[in-house]
Amino acid sequence: MASERLSSILSHLSPTKSGVAAITTKNPDDVVITLAIRTPLAKSGRGGFKDTPLDYLVYSLLKRVLEKSRIDPQLIEDICMGNVSSAKAAYIVRAASLGAGFPVTTGGSSVNRFCSSGLKAVQDIANQISMGSIEVGLAIGAESMTEGGDRLEKPFHDEIIQNPEANDCMQPMGQTSENVGRDFNISREAQDKYAAESYQRAERAQKAGWFDEEIVPISTVLKDPKTGEEKRVIITKDEGPRYGTTFESLNKIRPAFPQFGDKSTGGNSSQVTDGAAAILLMKRSKAIELNQPILGKFVGATVAGLAPRIMGIGPTIAIPKLLSKFNLNLQTDIDIIELNEAFASMAVYCLNTLQIDHAKMNVRGGAIALGHPLGATGARQIVTGLSECRRQKKKILLTSMCIGTGQGMAGLFVNEQL
Repeated sequence: MASERLSSILSHLSPTKSGVAAITTKNPDDVVITLAIRTPLAKSGRGGFKDTPLDYLVYSLLKRVLEKSRIDPQLIEDICMGNVSSAKAAYIVRAASLGAGFPVTTGGSSVNRFCSSGLKAVQDIANQISMGSIEVGLAIGAESMTEGGDRLEKPFHDEIIQNPEANDCMQPMGQTSENVGRDFNISREAQDKYAAESYQRAERAQKAGWFDEEIVPISTVLKDPKTGEEKRVIITKDEGPRYGTTFESLNKIRPAFPQFGDKSTGGNSSQVTDGAAAILLMKRSKAIELNQPILGKFVGATVAGLAPRIMGIGPTIAIPKLLSKFNLNLQTDIDIIELNEAFASMAVYCLNTLQIDHAKMNVRGGAIALGHPLGATGARQIVTGLSECRRQKKKILLTSMCIGTGQGMAGLFVNEQL
């Protein structure tokens, strides 16, 4: 503790560092991650969590957080859950936490910024810790897409939609994908080639066991749709990867949104998925005091807006904005990138526009192959990204995603398990 404090004092006296040197400097007040785990990702409506309500999924994950971290739950002052589809998310996180063994003194809240909700929850907890509002907090992202989606049930008020971009907020996500493909000339061939690579990477990672350290098995109940018989099962692995997927097999799939275009399909779009992820955060000094393992450091996150009709390209706005704040270069300073594959159209656009080295991006596959449980993805990317950093012994992790209604978000982390 004394050496950490001395290091902090000396860092203020020394010439100002910038770039990678600045964000990798260790100070007692750094917000660090001491646990990063997730559930398996299951196919909505027909997979391992089809009969698992959101509250039980959250409850199960919270129990695993306490088991894996061995932290006294009395120390966790707040839990923030990213979720998109449930209007009862705030009820759920509070009740589930109490049921899982957290005390009444642990707060609970929910946040919703569509596909970035999991990252928004992490940012919320990190900011509270940084400001001194709390010492220890837990961010989770959770989604049961089996239980429902996030579609608008009725149009906005007539006066609102007189604004063309407000009106565009009502466009279905598939339509925005076709807009990106058409506006920026992202061909069906390019999209299917990208999607095939995502599936092949996920298959390789799953067969090699790379996901095993990320995932905590979840015990739940499955109901036979024909007989109604229930049986207890343990879900242990992601259900999204389709072994043997090729460009040729994907190229045979019919367009999913023919009323809007002919490029996006069920094979080159993210899968509809159930799942959850959790990130435990505290100051470095607190982690050392509690003898908690420091997996990584939260550096920062930011959001940026853009035209709703091409929301998919949001990462190309958010990533440069975030990196500029820390004087970082995407090509030379970032080691691993987790960029959410909402659709192959936007993934190809972001890859090309930002000139990302594909070898660094979604090394274990992305949402096309693994699935995209809306509120969970922002947290799931951190879990997967830090795990990949450990495997490759790399330091700097960048996560990003597009956001419905025309936004992008990005997060920056340092792996400290080299």
